[in-house]
Amino acid sequence: MHTAQTIEFRDMTVEYLGAAATLYNRYVLETTATFHTEPLSEQEMSELLFFDDNRFRSFAILDGGAFFGYLILSAYKCRDAYNTTAEVTVYLDAGHTGKGIGTLALRHAQAYAEANGFHALLGIVCGENAASIKMFEKNGYFRCGLLKEVGVKFGRKLDVVLYEKIIGPAAAP
Repeated sequence: MHTAQTIEFRDMTVEYLGAAATLYNRYVLETTATFHTEPLSEQEMSELLFFDDNRFRSFAILDGGAFFGYLILSAYKCRDAYNTTAEVTVYLDAGHTGKGIGTLALRHAQAYAEANGFHALLGIVCGENAASIKMFEKNGYFRCGLLKEVGVKFGRKLDVVLYEKIIGPAAAP
């Protein structure tokens, strides 16, 4: 059984890449939590987890040293005006969901983001992903947008819900 003391966040390394790909590909094949429709190779997974701009980061989530999930702070868009905005993504294996670990991950993301000059964090979630929506709302993110029927997976048209949390001082004009 996990406790807050046994959960740790480590910088993502290639050591965790295979486990991260396996975890993510379960979501690809079985859920609408991601809009990828085909499993990703480790190389493709590395493109999601590692960034040229070192302000953006991914973290392995460990329980007693064992990998069971990951957290990503990625660029929202590759435009200079968005330099203080990051998109937050959390994936956990099924045995670790619903236990408050997503909240720990969002807190870790926010602490990292604040220490690195970010102003806004975004959660971009499939409209039917009730668990993620609840997690973002519980942690102070507000719903700021709805994109109707922008994704198609498993033969269904899917909405995307946008969540935002302002965390730092506004940038100087």
